[in-house]
Amino acid sequence: MAESLVWFRRDLRLADLPTLSSAGERALGLFVLDDRLLGPSGGPRRDFLCRSLVALDERMDGRLLVMRGDPAEVVPRVAKAVGAREVHVSADYGPYGRERDAAVAEQVELVATGSPYAIAPGRVTKDDGTPYKVFTPWFKRWLDHGWRGPAQTGVDTVAWIDPDDVGGLRDRVAIPAPSEPGLEAGESAALTRWREFCDDDLIRYDHERDRPDLDTTSRMSVYLKFGNIHPRTMLADLARRRSRGAEQYRRQLAWRDFYADILFQRPDSARRNYDRRFDAIRHDAGLDADALFDAWCAGRTGYPIVDAGMRQLAVEGWMHNRVRMIVASFLVKDLHLPWWRGARYFMQQLVDGDLASNQHGWQWTAGSGTDAAPYFRVFNPISQGEKFDPTGEYVRRWVPELRGVEGKAVHALKAGRPDDYPGQVVDHAEERREALARYGELG
Repeated sequence: MAESLVWFRRDLRLADLPTLSSAGERALGLFVLDDRLLGPSGGPRRDFLCRSLVALDERMDGRLLVMRGDPAEVVPRVAKAVGAREVHVSADYGPYGRERDAAVAEQVELVATGSPYAIAPGRVTKDDGTPYKVFTPWFKRWLDHGWRGPAQTGVDTVAWIDPDDVGGLRDRVAIPAPSEPGLEAGESAALTRWREFCDDDLIRYDHERDRPDLDTTSRMSVYLKFGNIHPRTMLADLARRRSRGAEQYRRQLAWRDFYADILFQRPDSARRNYDRRFDAIRHDAGLDADALFDAWCAGRTGYPIVDAGMRQLAVEGWMHNRVRMIVASFLVKDLHLPWWRGARYFMQQLVDGDLASNQHGWQWTAGSGTDAAPYFRVFNPISQGEKFDPTGEYVRRWVPELRGVEGKAVHALKAGRPDDYPGQVVDHAEERREALARYGELG
C-alpha cells in the first residue's frame, strides 16, 4: 500500500523536514508513545507533546497513526502491516535514541535523513578528527562548516495513507488529552512566535537577553525541543537580519548544537560529571539537606531572585536562562547539593526540558562540565538580582509577598522583610567560603 513509513519523534512538523523528501510519494505517518520517554517527563512536557501531536495530526488531515508501546516492537509491526520497505526518520543522537533505533534497525530498514540540529553531532571536529571539548574553537569550526538551507517540504510533499485503511492496526490509540491548558504548540504556533520575536525583540536581544524582568527572550526552546521548527529555518532568517542581536542568537543556537555534540561523544555525561575529577567533591545529604532542597524547589529560600525563578518554573514550566544559572549556582554552591539532583528536578518541571542542554548547562554552573564556569565563580544571589533585575519587577511578579517593596531594594531587603516571607535558609558569604574549601580539596 505505501512506499514507506515515516516515524515522527523530535520532528513534529511538515515544513523543513528532510525526512519527507526521502520518504517517497506515499507514506504512513507514525508516532509511538514510548513510556521510557514519557515516564521521566513532567506534566508540562507531556502536555506540550500532546498539543504538538494534535497540531501535526490536523496538518495531516487526521491521518497520523499514534500507537503506544516499545518502538522496537511497534515500528516493525506497523511497517509490516502497511507493506513499507523502509522506515524514514530524523536521526536521533541521544543515548536512549541511539539504543532504541539500533534495536529497530535490526528488524527493518531504517533510513535517517536530517537531524534536530543545524549540524549533526559528530560532524564538527578538529583537523585530526577528534572532538572539541571547548565551545569557542568549536563554534568557529561550526561557522566554517556551515549548514544547508531549509528543506522545501510541507503539507503536499507526501500523500498520507489513512491508518483506517491499513489492516491489523486495531490497537491504534487516540492522542492523549493534555491535563491542563498551556502554551500553543505545533509548527504554525512556532513560526508565529518566531516571527514575532524577530520583528519585536531580536534587535535588542544582545543587550536584553539577560534581563528576566523585560521578558524579551524568544521562548523558542520548547518549539526546538519538539521539532515544531528546525534551527535551519531560524538560521536562514537570522542571516537576513544583520544585527548584534542576530549574531548573539545564532551563538545560542550553536550552544544547543554543541551540547548535543558533547552528549553524543560522551553519553555518560548525562548522569555523571564530564570532568571526572569532580566525582570526589563532597555533597551534603540527610534530612537537613533534603529540607533545603525542598525549600529550593518551593521557592522559599529567602533569596528573592532564587525564589522568583523557582516559582516561575512551578507555574509556567519555564524559567529565564539567566535565572536558571542563578538558581543552579545556589543549589550547588550555597546548599552544597549535587548538580544532578537539580537537573533531575528541572527535567521533571521544564516544558522545554532537553537532556543535552539541561545536563550540560547544570555542569557548566557546577564547574564539572565543558567550558565550565570556574569553580571559584560563585554567584551572589543578591548582587545577581540587583544587576539583572535592576527595578525588581521580575521578583515582584513572582513573589507576591514582596510586592510592597519598591525598586531594587527587593533583592537585599535591608529594611526588613515581610512577616510572610521566609528568612534566608543559609548565609551566602559563609557558604561561598565552604564551597571554595570543598572545591579546593580536589587539588
